[in-house]
Amino acid sequence: MQPDGSTHFRVWAPHPLDVRLVIEHPVEGGREIPLDREEHGFYSIRVPDVEPGTRYRYRLDGRLFADPASRFQPDGPFGPSAVVDAAVFRWHDASWPGLSLNGQVLYELHIGTFTPEGTWRAAIERLGDLARLGVTAVEVMPVAEFPGRFGWGYDGVFPYAPTRLYGTPDDFRAFVDAAHGLGLGVVLDVVYNHFGPSGCVHREYAPAYFARTYENEWGDALNFDGPDASPVREYFIANAAYWIDEFHLDGLRLDAIHSIHDRSPEPIVAAISSAAREAAGARAVLVIAENERQDTDLLHARHHGGAGPDAAWNDDFHHSMVVALTGRREAYYSDHRGTPQELISAAKYGYLFQGQRYAWQKQPRGGRTDGLPPAAFVTFVENHDQVANCGLGMRLHQRTTPSRYRALTAFWLLLPSTPMLFQGQEFGSSRPFLYFADHEGDLADAVRTGRAAFVTQFPSLATPEAQAELPAPHDPATFERCRLRWEERAAHTEHLRLYEELLAMRRGDEAFRQQRPGAVDGAVLAEAAFVLRFATPAPHDERLLVVNLGSDLIAGSFAEPLVAPPAGCTWQMRWSSEHVRYGGSGAYEIATADGWRIPGQSATVLAPVRTGARLGGAG
Repeated sequence: MQPDGSTHFRVWAPHPLDVRLVIEHPVEGGREIPLDREEHGFYSIRVPDVEPGTRYRYRLDGRLFADPASRFQPDGPFGPSAVVDAAVFRWHDASWPGLSLNGQVLYELHIGTFTPEGTWRAAIERLGDLARLGVTAVEVMPVAEFPGRFGWGYDGVFPYAPTRLYGTPDDFRAFVDAAHGLGLGVVLDVVYNHFGPSGCVHREYAPAYFARTYENEWGDALNFDGPDASPVREYFIANAAYWIDEFHLDGLRLDAIHSIHDRSPEPIVAAISSAAREAAGARAVLVIAENERQDTDLLHARHHGGAGPDAAWNDDFHHSMVVALTGRREAYYSDHRGTPQELISAAKYGYLFQGQRYAWQKQPRGGRTDGLPPAAFVTFVENHDQVANCGLGMRLHQRTTPSRYRALTAFWLLLPSTPMLFQGQEFGSSRPFLYFADHEGDLADAVRTGRAAFVTQFPSLATPEAQAELPAPHDPATFERCRLRWEERAAHTEHLRLYEELLAMRRGDEAFRQQRPGAVDGAVLAEAAFVLRFATPAPHDERLLVVNLGSDLIAGSFAEPLVAPPAGCTWQMRWSSEHVRYGGSGAYEIATADGWRIPGQSATVLAPVRTGARLGGAG
């Protein structure tokens, strides 16, 4: 709606011969309004007497379709669109500065399973728990309208319309407003590489929405560089700005940009990044990319030829961590060994594959990370894909030993990269996260078959017995199993305390807070043990992280300079993953005058103290 109370309707529809606006009324029925033809296949009209909530559609050559730029689909993708007045909502975040790259702790969540109610309003009630945990921003899985009663959101068909399943658009705004009031940012996962297979109206308006020369594993590729691509580019560029402007979002996570095909002089990813920043005005926003190919060129500043995102998900880190935690090296884990040197290299360089051959794909993978800040790499040990890809959706703490899990959680959360938790991870949720999509008929069967075929890349999931146990994506019980049980948060106090206190140390210790390039170095001490040295401008702020994934390591000395304390100092325990408060067997000093005694499957943080002094408050 416009400031003068009128409503501006505009649609790109070069394909139909006749385009009309139909305003629907529950009593009087519909009234048709001719549209003014513009250049390049656009039609528009300004209507003075339309109230917010009014339903409408476009009649294309006699057939009715929802608006492809609909702001709300109250009856789902097959119903009419609804007029939305974004100016009605009253914001309380005028002083909110937005998000910059450094210092962030992300938390990925799915609104439909985050709470028992599965709504924006219910999710607001849990935001305080995340703020107290140490999270700085939530990353919300896609919310663009899609068919059915439940789904991940990656099959959205109305990119401008927050799904009716979680509430109204103003409920979404209330969620963002409440988050800002608690000091939390909100990043939205958006899908600009395909539309979902059911409920999409775009082809009826313009076949040019879709590319003719590219393939996409999830559906028809979108047209960003072919004939008539300009309106398609405008549609998605404006969408990025819309979320930032009308919902006060703090950033976007761009899904699978390796499936966005574009040879334009200005790549669409760069244009989207620029539009998001322009829409934010004085606020800072983050643009995060998912890029399976690990193309680092896109992370460099625009004036250096990059595409504009600030950060990217780091799958290499995840794969090495999963192997280190579980020992399993199936499918895309097969190029990773989870060794101490691999973990050290991940800490120092971000991506592990930077242009060398990747055996799983039989081709080179990745690009050089030189000059990129550590915070540009979003690291995780769980996310929606990776939990679901284990077949039965098991959480990672259920697939390893408690002590190994604690040790490697410490390693991960203290790195200078940007950590991202997955919903419920912080309190050791027992709830799985499975692939669910409420399709019907042949499409439901096809999705189930496709999902089962996808996981056969893992030999352990390819057996007839394992295949028979895979949950059906369209079964409501599959979706219901994924809802978090928040009573577990109160019950799993040791698990929650581990995350709370590691994130507090990350914020409080200069060595872990700084995220300074080149400040972390590492060395292998034994077959399953290594150290990371976190250098700081002031030597007394330095930290040594000692990780031992094997059995107890007893040594009189290590011929390794990184373990030497600063001059005039000795090492003293600052924190241990084996403290009883986390469920460990007990923490003790690992560096003494007689040498080293490092517990098996442990992580220990050492801080320098002047010889003869004592460090108080060790965890």
